[in-house]
Amino acid sequence: MHGNKKAIHADAKRWLEVFGQDYGKTYGFVYLLSFYPEFRNLFYYRVGFIRYFFKFLCPELSTLYIHTPVIGEGLFIQHGFSTIINAESIGKNCWINQQVTIGFTNSTDSPTIKDNVTIYAGAKVLGNVTIGSNSVVGANAVVVKDVPENATVVGYAARVIKINGKSVRNVELYN
Repeated sequence: MHGNKKAIHADAKRWLEVFGQDYGKTYGFVYLLSFYPEFRNLFYYRVGFIRYFFKFLCPELSTLYIHTPVIGEGLFIQHGFSTIINAESIGKNCWINQQVTIGFTNSTDSPTIKDNVTIYAGAKVLGNVTIGSNSVVGANAVVVKDVPENATVVGYAARVIKINGKSVRNVELYN
């Protein structure tokens, strides 16, 4: 269900922390709605149909698409321009940058993003893949295979360069 008050509060708290703002709950929420269209899109996603009562005051970012059935608390979308988020699910405290595509390779296969995942600018995460918790998908990486937990992947097709913060060589992605 989209209307999740706890998730909205957690999202606002995370966004204010990222921007180093220490406003009160209400003023901080109004600040985010006023100045961050990416936050608006996430808020409208969470409230569902009621968004149509707010959109005339604070329009959403027209090039940010969120079509994911389950999104955990604390999602942060930085510069959401030209970003498509169409996953099976997204865990808690994830970070998604601009021009990212998370989506289908056919009519049924879409990615699962676990907790604390960061996906940098221009990355593509496609198909029935899982991005493990605490992982990083580098800028412009193309991920079409599962990524283990605590890994950093880069390149086309993405390859693991770090696990648990330590450099690795020749680690194949799953699938």
